[in-house]
Amino acid sequence: MSESHPQSASPDLQLIELQRFRLLVEAISDYAIYMLDTDGTIISWNEGARRFKGYEPQEIIGQNFSRFYSQQDQLSGLPKSALFQAETEGKFEGEGWRQRKDGSRFWASVVIDAIRDSNNRLIGFAKITRDITERKAAAEALRLSEQQFRFLVQGVTDYAIYMLDETGIVTNWNAGAERIKGYTRSEVVGTHFSRFYTDQDRKDGKPAFALASALSEGRFEQEGWRVTKNGKKFMAHVVIDPIYDDDGKFIGYAKVTRDISEKVEAAVALKKTEMALQQSRKLETIGKLTGGIAHDFNNLLQVISGNLHLLSRELGDNERAQNRILRALTGVSRGATLSNQLLAFGRRQPLAPKVVNLGKFLNSFQDMVARTIGESVETEVMASAGLWNAMVDITQIENAVLNLAINARDAMNGVGKLTIEVGNAFLDDDYASKHPDVVPGQYVMLAVTDTGTGMTPEIAAQAFEPFFSTKPEGKGTGLGLSMVYGFVKQSDGHIKIYSEVGQGTSIKIYLPRTFEVEDEIAVEHEQVVIGGSETILVAEDDEQVRGIVVDMLRELGYQVLKAVDAQSAFSIIESGIKIDMLFTDVVMPGPMRSPDLARKARECQPNIAVLFTSGYTQNAIVHGGRLDAGVELLNKPYTREALARKVRHVLANQKQKTSATLKENKSVSNAAFTNETSSTLLTILLVEDDEFIRQNTAELLQIMGHTVFQAADGKTALELLNRESIAVLMTDINLPDMSGTVVANAAKQIAPALRIIFASGDINFPAPPNAVLLRKPYDESALSTALKRLS
Repeated sequence: MSESHPQSASPDLQLIELQRFRLLVEAISDYAIYMLDTDGTIISWNEGARRFKGYEPQEIIGQNFSRFYSQQDQLSGLPKSALFQAETEGKFEGEGWRQRKDGSRFWASVVIDAIRDSNNRLIGFAKITRDITERKAAAEALRLSEQQFRFLVQGVTDYAIYMLDETGIVTNWNAGAERIKGYTRSEVVGTHFSRFYTDQDRKDGKPAFALASALSEGRFEQEGWRVTKNGKKFMAHVVIDPIYDDDGKFIGYAKVTRDISEKVEAAVALKKTEMALQQSRKLETIGKLTGGIAHDFNNLLQVISGNLHLLSRELGDNERAQNRILRALTGVSRGATLSNQLLAFGRRQPLAPKVVNLGKFLNSFQDMVARTIGESVETEVMASAGLWNAMVDITQIENAVLNLAINARDAMNGVGKLTIEVGNAFLDDDYASKHPDVVPGQYVMLAVTDTGTGMTPEIAAQAFEPFFSTKPEGKGTGLGLSMVYGFVKQSDGHIKIYSEVGQGTSIKIYLPRTFEVEDEIAVEHEQVVIGGSETILVAEDDEQVRGIVVDMLRELGYQVLKAVDAQSAFSIIESGIKIDMLFTDVVMPGPMRSPDLARKARECQPNIAVLFTSGYTQNAIVHGGRLDAGVELLNKPYTREALARKVRHVLANQKQKTSATLKENKSVSNAAFTNETSSTLLTILLVEDDEFIRQNTAELLQIMGHTVFQAADGKTALELLNRESIAVLMTDINLPDMSGTVVANAAKQIAPALRIIFASGDINFPAPPNAVLLRKPYDESALSTALKRLS
């Protein structure tokens, strides 16, 4: 039995297979496939090698493969080390720059395999090279893109940009995250992102909800409070997006957080500013409306008041009737107070501001407040040291403090503590940006604080509106705070309510600081009512008001003419009838305004006196809250006594002006005039607010040979007394900033030997001791006599 042996391939078949393999290798054009002998010499070359290396077979076979390497790679021995690795490890694999025949470079992927015979003897190397320049460029572009993105993310400081894994663990951290949240990368990577939430939010499960929403909805976006490393809270805008790999597998979250605290604060501030502006416009509109109402209301009150005063004189000693009239006049007075509050709110009340130290004012006013609010309320007044002065109408500030104190008492149900505090304050740009009506600067702050029930924000927002009140019906007009608001605004100040339900209320008034010297406040005295025989033209469009004013003036002894409007009044003046005083309402119908009537009247009759009256001045004769210079005003409603006193005052001043004009136009010898006067020449300080009277009197005194210093108000007079050596002070009684008596008393403190002359048209002003009284109108003879009486 013979053995069976496997038959080996015939030599022909082997040759065919080799030829097929060679044809296959030579046909491949995307790979350079060639063989090297043991020292690296090229012994074969295929089509792919020829295509992207550029050499024909006859050019390259027999050359060493190192020629494809750069000179630097050759010097470093890279070709030899590649063959050595292939020989010792069986394979070399790598990437690097290679050179073509034309010198250009390409990025190659190289594989070198060692070839051994059946005895494992190295007989050469098989080398496969592929041009992967495009892939390399794409990979490099991707690497650069990723690097740029990484730099971008790391460079962003306004946003916290970081990643979370599937469970919410922080896996990376950018510079913005470190700046906003306060943690360094080493402190936070590997910890759960819920650490940035508030304790309450973590308890409510908000971190888990955010991740679940992002995964289910594709995105989570929200604003909320977050906590920094140091425990500070900030308002954050948060976006969380799920991340998937190329295969669609969920691998975590991308989280972007921005600190929007400033944006939110700015939005809130803007909203408050808009609301404040709307409220200011609303109050301004209401103010204009109430001002108009007050005008008509004051006319009605004037009719009632005037008739009651006339009726009172006719009834004589009828006690029962007089009591009824008194009660009716009390009602008129309350109505006038209500009207004044409306005017104050509408900023239409003419103010007479003085330079006041509010600390001294409060000390003198404290007893009045205590009596007003009762003994059950503990009252404390505190004034800071070094208190600044403020320019304020003393009557209006008294009313304001009393109104605030009464409101405070009612809020405490008559039992509690009231604190009135005054101090210096500075309202800066930041405060002004949140309060559109505030001009940054120095203020004197007056605060009235109670321990009452407090106000809700909604009530506080309406507190300044006229007729708004939380008190029971009949317990208040709702105008107290409105009056205070209007007065403060008209004084270029600011008012603010601070209140909390159950904790009480503090209302702070800020009045602009003034650097002027504090004024002395004159004390008014009751005066006897007198009339006269002069001719007065009454211009008043309201028939009832006109009738009652005419009756009161005639009852006082005056000759009275009347007109229904400015044009009619001017026709009477233009006719040539001598008129001593024009008494005109400020607001009248027709093409001619009252100020124009006054101007034309003086052009026709230069010696005419002018007295305005109104319940609502608008801007005709009042600007910046103050009467125009040289204007006399009697506010409606007024009493018979007030009318009588004002008319005499205006007529006396006008007579003084007329007398001075006549004497100025009269030719008088200086020498003769001097001989009629005291032979002693004096240095005289003349204090008179009426410029015409002051200039003419000064000229008369200078003609007499005296040296004259002039002042239009008490403050200027006292400054001159401190600088100059003055022998005689001649002062009017009614000055714009303080009374003449106050000036005289202060002057005596400066110069005890000073001699005093009081000049006044008020016949009720008593002759003061140790001084000379010079009645207006006076001429040069009366003036000379007064000077002689000083000696």
